[in-house]
Amino acid sequence: MADKAILEYQGKRYELPVVKGTEDELAIDIKSLRANTGLITLDPGYKNTGSCSSSITFLDGEKGVLRYRGYSIEELTVKAEFLEVAYLLIFGELPNKDQLQRFHGDIKQESHVDEEMKKILDGFPKSAHPMGVLSSLTSALIAFNPSSVDVRSEEAMYNTIVRILAKFPVLVAWAMRKRQGLPLDYGDDNLGYVENLHKMMFKRPNKEYQLNKIVIDALDQLLILHADHEQNCSTSTVRITGSSHAGLFVSLSAGISALWGPLHGGANQAVLEMLEAIHEDGGDTDKYMAKAKDKDDPFRLMGFGHRVYKNFDPRARIIKKAADEVLNDLGITDPILDIAKGLEKVALEDPYFVERKLYPNVDFYSGIIYRALGIPVEMFTVMFAMGRLPGWIAQWREMRLNKEPIGRPRQLYIGANDRPFVPLKKR
Repeated sequence: MADKAILEYQGKRYELPVVKGTEDELAIDIKSLRANTGLITLDPGYKNTGSCSSSITFLDGEKGVLRYRGYSIEELTVKAEFLEVAYLLIFGELPNKDQLQRFHGDIKQESHVDEEMKKILDGFPKSAHPMGVLSSLTSALIAFNPSSVDVRSEEAMYNTIVRILAKFPVLVAWAMRKRQGLPLDYGDDNLGYVENLHKMMFKRPNKEYQLNKIVIDALDQLLILHADHEQNCSTSTVRITGSSHAGLFVSLSAGISALWGPLHGGANQAVLEMLEAIHEDGGDTDKYMAKAKDKDDPFRLMGFGHRVYKNFDPRARIIKKAADEVLNDLGITDPILDIAKGLEKVALEDPYFVERKLYPNVDFYSGIIYRALGIPVEMFTVMFAMGRLPGWIAQWREMRLNKEPIGRPRQLYIGANDRPFVPLKKR
């Protein structure tokens, strides 16, 4: 196979290197294109543009493959816990027993959040969306940790990473408890990372906290499934923000804001809002599946199909089983979840959806699980951010260690040409 591509323009011929990734993906290297030809590429949404070389996550949307550092998502969700996967993503290898114990121990040591952060939280009304609260609190951490991380120092980098992994679950729990008017909780150092997150979110001041292994396992799997997903909108935002040498905390805050959009992290919230709308209209799933098939109907079925996966979302296969286990264990009777199961059944059997591969995706099942666990719908995207945290950290760390240049996309200008200024009285 040729190791170069040929571009012909205005009678001139230019050779562009073709580079190959470890999974045999091919890319045309155009970093010298403008210098050599005066041309730029135009690729709205960057659907065909690789912004970096990365060794963190491999995704094949056509084959339904997702791997973290070479490990399949199917194996990781069964054999590893979220904190192990976080370590893998950030540092490149699965931790041994001593490394994991130290990692978790160091996180516990940093899990306190400065009491003055509560004053910032108090400034938000209860009606504030938890994603706005989380983004603000994450950015505010820089005020209490003002020194910038020396990326050349492994110790400094490690300490900064531990610090945010320790404090972020506290901020997640505080965002939810603020909304619900509950006292803030710091959890319990005797619990695992995910168990502690769950306790901080749900511990009632007048009740003993009850640990449910099926619930914790499902939550653990959800966090792992969301931990990284290649160069998506929020991850690209973290990398391009960090490319200016902005600190980790503020880069993460930028990623949270990008995740907030309904086309990205807000998709699982949109699923529940759709289900609630169907319920309010009588709960007729057949009616809405027919509307979804009608190209002239503005209704869109949320949580089915995926812009990257052209087959079944591999994360959905895994979390479907967890969703079934949670619903069976908790014995919940909920008309919203009944509607969800009805839509799922039709989508998996109806030729229209099967032929178009409009299968339920991870957002569909994660919404069902969060609903069953009693997590408010406005917290769904916050839970997505909690899962994506190690991926963002890994991507920021890789970008800085690789000394990538500051992000600066080009544009094709289509505005007015040079024109004279018109005085105000003549306009």
